[in-house]
Amino acid sequence: MAETIGLTTRSGLTFTADIAGPADGPLVLLLHGFPESRHSWRAALPELAKAGYRCVAPDQRGYSPGARPDPADLSNYAFDKLVNDALEIVAAAGHEGRRFHQVGHDWGGQVSWGVANAHAERLASLSVLSRPHPLSFRRALGNPDGDQKHRSRHHGKFLEPATGPLLIEDNARRLREGLFGQDVSRAAIAEHVSVLGSREAIEAALAWYRANKGLSGDFGPTRVPTLYIWGDADATVGPDAAKGTGEFVAAAYAMEVLPGVGHFVMDQAPARATQLILAHLKRHPV
Repeated sequence: MAETIGLTTRSGLTFTADIAGPADGPLVLLLHGFPESRHSWRAALPELAKAGYRCVAPDQRGYSPGARPDPADLSNYAFDKLVNDALEIVAAAGHEGRRFHQVGHDWGGQVSWGVANAHAERLASLSVLSRPHPLSFRRALGNPDGDQKHRSRHHGKFLEPATGPLLIEDNARRLREGLFGQDVSRAAIAEHVSVLGSREAIEAALAWYRANKGLSGDFGPTRVPTLYIWGDADATVGPDAAKGTGEFVAAAYAMEVLPGVGHFVMDQAPARATQLILAHLKRHPV
């Protein structure tokens, strides 16, 4: 069973985190996306723990009440701070300076690509769900003949001041029915809304988009063994961005396509995704 704790980092932020597995096991850091939460990993944690891994799944900056600097100051949500949070959470979990496995979905995937880009020597492996390599994503967004710009049109809406209040009004109806309109269970949605369904939390989560309009980060090829998982029914990430990801990985690379699965992989196909991640971790030990 996972235990929920507060992890306080050297920057003075306290992240709500679910942890599982032996304290001396290889560490796996699992980062959620938007509009989800640490609960994305509910199915993965017991399986990874059973295999001997120490799992840490935090609610990220802005999602955790104790790690919610003022979103009106967008510098608080700059990409380098999001990446640094990952390293500081690893240190707070007792793995300062040690190699670990990085896993991320959606925005957590973007941060995971950032960790791999800036701190490749710290990672034994990288597993990313849904979010393509940033260079592939940018290329697809800039393709005038492709559809990625249309698929990513919600990014623009998230920059508007009215969006936060709209998403949480009427018991977060738009958050529940709109953004999660891809076969996510009511129980899973309720867990995520319990984290994100307040004005303070939603504004902090949207600050990630507002502070990082260009899919931030100065990226080169990824030099960490990488697993990329993409559902071919993903409404927000198209095949051009997804299938181009391997061109930007200069290390062992595997792409797994999940037929009929949408954007929220861990809420829609948790058993299959967990199986793939676990096999990848075993292929690339710390």
